[in-house]
Amino acid sequence: VQLQASGGGLVQAGGSLRLSCAASGRTHTNYIMAWFRQAPGKEREFVAGISWSGGSTLYADSVQGRFNIATDNAKKTVYLQMNSLKPDDTGVYYCAASTLSRPTMIRSRYRNWGQGTLVTVSS
Repeated sequence: VQLQASGGGLVQAGGSLRLSCAASGRTHTNYIMAWFRQAPGKEREFVAGISWSGGSTLYADSVQGRFNIATDNAKKTVYLQMNSLKPDDTGVYYCAASTLSRPTMIRSRYRNWGQGTLVTVSS
C-alpha cells in the first residue's frame, strides 16, 4: 500500500489544521492506519490510530481531546483533525499502515509509511 500525506502548514497556537492521508495500491479493510510525528531532534512518536471501520481508535495522551482521527472508506483516506494546537505539536507528521487488527503505539508494527507533511505551530 502507498500512502500520501498532505495538509501541513504554519498555524498560530490555538489554531486548527486537518491532515489527510490517501491510501492506494493493495489496501485492505482490515488495515490499521495511524499518524506519527517527529519533532526536530526527537524520535518519531505515535499520535493517533484507527481501524478502517472506525470502530477502534487510539490516541496519545498528549493529543487526547484535541485531535480526532477519522476514515473515509470510499476515498481510502484517513484524516487527522488537529484543534487547539500548541507549539509542542510542531513536527513532521507521517501516516502509516499496519495489518494488525487494532491500532498500536508501537512504531515497528507499522510497515508502510507516507512521506510526511510538516506542521509548524507558532507561539
